[in-house]
Amino acid sequence: MITTDLLIIGAGPTGLFSVFEAGLLKIKCHIIDALPQPGGQLAELYPKKPIFDIPGYPSVNAGELVDNLMEQIKQFQPGFTLGETAETLNKIDDVWFEVITNKGTVHRAKAIAIAGGLGTFEPRKPEIENISDFEEKGVEYFVKDPEHFRDKKIVIAGGGDSALDWSIFLSNIASEVTLIHRRNEFRGALDSVEKVQDLKNQGKINLITPAEVTAINGNGTLNGITVEKNGEKFDIETDYFIPLFGLTPKLGAIGNWGLEIEKNAIKVNNALDYQTNIDGVYAIGDINTYPGKLKLILCGFHEGTMMCQSVYKRLNPGKNFVLKYTTVSGVDGFDGSRKEAEKAVVKKID
Repeated sequence: MITTDLLIIGAGPTGLFSVFEAGLLKIKCHIIDALPQPGGQLAELYPKKPIFDIPGYPSVNAGELVDNLMEQIKQFQPGFTLGETAETLNKIDDVWFEVITNKGTVHRAKAIAIAGGLGTFEPRKPEIENISDFEEKGVEYFVKDPEHFRDKKIVIAGGGDSALDWSIFLSNIASEVTLIHRRNEFRGALDSVEKVQDLKNQGKINLITPAEVTAINGNGTLNGITVEKNGEKFDIETDYFIPLFGLTPKLGAIGNWGLEIEKNAIKVNNALDYQTNIDGVYAIGDINTYPGKLKLILCGFHEGTMMCQSVYKRLNPGKNFVLKYTTVSGVDGFDGSRKEAEKAVVKKID
C-alpha cells in the first residue's frame, strides 16, 4: 500500500507543478498516471510541439517543459505509479481516501487532486470513408517527432491552434505544407493566423479555404488526397495527411466517482480552492469546469497553487499559513513556521 498526504491523478504539467507548490508547504505527494512516463499529453501526443504562452519562455518545446518541471520537483521526491489507471475512489474514514488502480495498486491519501487533463482521449477523425485504411500509412493524427516529416509533402487539416502551430513549425522542415480549413476564419490565436498568412504570402504554406478533404488516395500507402472547394473537386499529391480536429475527451472510471459532471468535465468551486462536490477531492487543469474557465497550462498552474494552499489548511487545521516569496527565502526556507516568517517578506493568509 502507498500512503501520502496528497495523491495527484495525472502527471501532466498541472499535476507536476502542483508537486512543486505542495513541496514548498512540506506536503508529501504521489502521482498516478495511465501513461508509462510523466508529461501527460505533452509527452505522449506532441513532445516536440512549441508552446508560446508559458511565462518566461518565448517558446519552449512541450517535451522540454516536461523535463524542466521534472527537474523542478525532483528535490521533493514525489512517488509515481505510472502505466496504471485510477479505477476506484473510496472514503475510508474522516481522514483517509483510498484509490485503487486497474492493476490493483492501493493508494491512501488525505487529499485527492484530479489533474487528468482531458481524461482518456482519442483524436476526432474526419468522416472520410477509407481513412482507417491509411492510418500509420500516411495518415497521422499527432505530430510526435517533426523530423519524421523532413523534406516530405504534408497536408494539414483543421482550424484551431494545433493546425496553425504545426503548419508554421513544419514550414521550415517539410518540403511542402498545405493547410486546409472548411472556413475562411480560424479559431486559433490571432498571432498564429497572421503568421500563417505571412508564410502563405512568402510561398512557404499553401492555404486552401474554405475547403474540405473528401477522400484519401493510394494503394496501401497514402499518395494523395481529394479536396472539395466551392463545389469543385481536385487532387493533391502528398506524403502525409494530418487532420488536427482536436481530441474527444472521456472521463473513464473517474466519471463513476460521484463527482458533479458538466459536459464531460468536473465542476469545481473556483471561488475558493477548486474543490469538487466531494470534500477533500479537488480537480485542476483541463479536466475541471467553472464559469470563465480557460483551458491553458498557465491557468492549471494557478489552480494547482490554490489547491495546495487549501490542502495545507486541511492537513494543518487551526495553523496559520504564511506565504513567503521564494525570491526572499529560496525553496529550502519554506516550512510554514512563524519563526522563519519573521526573517522574510511575508503575506499572511487568514
